[in-house]
Amino acid sequence: MKLDKILSIGGKPGLYKLVTQTRTGFVAESLLDGKKITVGLRSNVSVLSEIAIYTLDEELPLREVFQKILVKEKGAKTPISHKAEKIKLEEYFFEVLPNYDEDRVYASDIKKVIQWYNLLVENGITDFVDAAAASEEE
Repeated sequence: MKLDKILSIGGKPGLYKLVTQTRTGFVAESLLDGKKITVGLRSNVSVLSEIAIYTLDEELPLREVFQKILVKEKGAKTPISHKAEKIKLEEYFFEVLPNYDEDRVYASDIKKVIQWYNLLVENGITDFVDAAAASEEE
């Protein structure tokens, strides 16, 4: 499954998989417990493939950050929990992405990235390579 089908819904914990669209919104399935919910068009929804992390040079797509974590951890979950202390989270994120913008990337952002990465790995979603970029390289 690609990241363009994985959603973060404001006010709801975890991540959701897009199941189907309806006239008034869409149906999503929680990656945490598998429960399906209906989401209206007015809800604050972010598609993971559209999220980026600020670096000192550019905005790096979240999929590339996930890919860096995947390589660092050799496909396993992170050794650090998203509930760890702020300094531990920042140290870990600095190992993964040494040029992230410390002024614009907050500890809460790092917590989400780590939590989301671990949730995706738990659900067997580890295909973080951009299909368009991969086909261009070939």
